[in-house]
Amino acid sequence: MSLAGIFLLLFLLVHLGINLLLILCSSTEYFNIASHFMRTNILIKIFEVVLFGGILLHIIYAVILQIQNWIARPTDYKVANYSQTSVFSKYVIHTAIVVFTFLVIHLMDFYFSSKFGQPVKEITYPDGKVMEDLSSMVLAKFQLAAFVWGYIFCFLILGLHLHHGFQSAFQTLGINHKKYTPVIKGAGLVYTLLIVIGFSIIPLVIFFK
Repeated sequence: MSLAGIFLLLFLLVHLGINLLLILCSSTEYFNIASHFMRTNILIKIFEVVLFGGILLHIIYAVILQIQNWIARPTDYKVANYSQTSVFSKYVIHTAIVVFTFLVIHLMDFYFSSKFGQPVKEITYPDGKVMEDLSSMVLAKFQLAAFVWGYIFCFLILGLHLHHGFQSAFQTLGINHKKYTPVIKGAGLVYTLLIVIGFSIIPLVIFFK
């Protein structure tokens, strides 16, 4: 579960980098080029299978571990002791459910609709390049206030999940030492802020532009 989680942490950085092209570049061409590459490159297609496998493994092991916890402690303590439990770990299963729901909706909105829904319209650029205009799908969604605020809310919840999962993943792999753990926790906080702020600022810039 930890390895699958770390794999997904890396994927989020790649995904963020591509999405930032929408607001950092003067033309949507760069985003469409990156998206076209991700849709057509054979290595990326193989990576997609690995990615979905990583997501599936992460979910399966999460469910197994949660069931094992329930079996090990079928009756709650009369007085709960959270002195050693952060709020992030306490609600990790709740944040996971929200993240999973968002993931399903997100895939249906963009991934499956572009692959199996109506054909994505093509756009011809001044240099003669013709490719799918995937940017128009994203820009259209980020013009909807409800979608924008729902999107940001889900990434805030994802941030709670990531803050716990980042450090927990390394701890599970045995990297737990008084010298290294504070560094890992600090890196986890920086990573979480980068992902949450990065993904949240994109719809805000597009919506208010």
